[in-house]
Amino acid sequence: MVLTLLTLCSFGQKLPLPADKKATKETVILFQSLYELKNKGVMYGHQDDLMYGYTWWYEKDRSDTKEITGDYPAVAGFELSHIELGGERSLDSVSFAQIAEQIKVHYKRGGIITISCHLNNPLTMQIKDSLSSWPHGTAWDVSSKEVVSSVLPGGKYNELFNTWLERLATFFTGLKDDNGLPIPFIFRPFHEHSGSFFWWGTNICTDQEYSALWRYTVNFLRDKKNIHNILYAYNTDRVTSLDQYMRGYPGDDIIDMLSLDMYDRGEQFGGELDTALGFVTKEAISRNKLTALSETGERRGMNNWWSSVLLPVVSKYPVGYVLTWRDAYNTKFSVSGNPIQSSPDDFKYFYNSPRTLFLKEVQEANVYRRK
Repeated sequence: MVLTLLTLCSFGQKLPLPADKKATKETVILFQSLYELKNKGVMYGHQDDLMYGYTWWYEKDRSDTKEITGDYPAVAGFELSHIELGGERSLDSVSFAQIAEQIKVHYKRGGIITISCHLNNPLTMQIKDSLSSWPHGTAWDVSSKEVVSSVLPGGKYNELFNTWLERLATFFTGLKDDNGLPIPFIFRPFHEHSGSFFWWGTNICTDQEYSALWRYTVNFLRDKKNIHNILYAYNTDRVTSLDQYMRGYPGDDIIDMLSLDMYDRGEQFGGELDTALGFVTKEAISRNKLTALSETGERRGMNNWWSSVLLPVVSKYPVGYVLTWRDAYNTKFSVSGNPIQSSPDDFKYFYNSPRTLFLKEVQEANVYRRK
């Protein structure tokens, strides 16, 4: 199969390197493999796929994706929000210990790991008000435009933010394989910056503050804590131009991936996604960066979305992966749309396309170049 040539096609070529000049050998290999693999097809990813589904909660080897296709997603997404609070479970009530366990399992299978983190609002959560309700104090609390400045050096909550980063660092340094080597993964913090629904959003902080937030975070994890197994993903919500996309971009010296989130909200979605992926992938290539459609979800009421809307667009571009959001346990609706309920046959068509890559293809590609 053509994918097996990945380990050979770089022979005689000079492939780009991650931004971290001290990146571990395994992280460099992952970056370069993904850089080449994007030209072979687009990997499918699913958030919390290994943790739960609509009707089950943390069952060994279970996966909604696997129940339709017989295969796991190539990319497994995990969420670490509330780890900053020092608790044992995430915002979605998932055990951090079990997340670490499944990261190790998927990595051992040969799959790709991506991690997001909806950090609480460090400023407004300090305000105790018995009358306050959601989203008070959460990542979605945009009631103050002083939050980012408050966590940067000289800010009132800089030490608190350092404690949060320390807890992230502790989790990250615990991610090791059976040989005790750090597991490489993609980290996508402060996501969807072009929107204004998180405390780091484009109208909630300045572009300079956003860039400084990113740089402070990476410098803390990479330089202060000596964590060198992370590929960092810059991310926005829907955008209509490259200028809009690059607002607040923190720099090529810390970023490894240019990614985009865009959910299907109506008939205009296909054209909007086509335009956005066009300029994002072109810019990524010019900067020697990876790319991803790091969050998306189907339009309600469609039974052919995977084959007629998503696949034709992502097939046109060198997109590393496309990830749909979580199948929330015991709920009537998932923001990504669950093909188990809505369109299993259409999802199988997506799976069988020569342009899509699931775990089996990634294993054949041997992205970690294991012997």
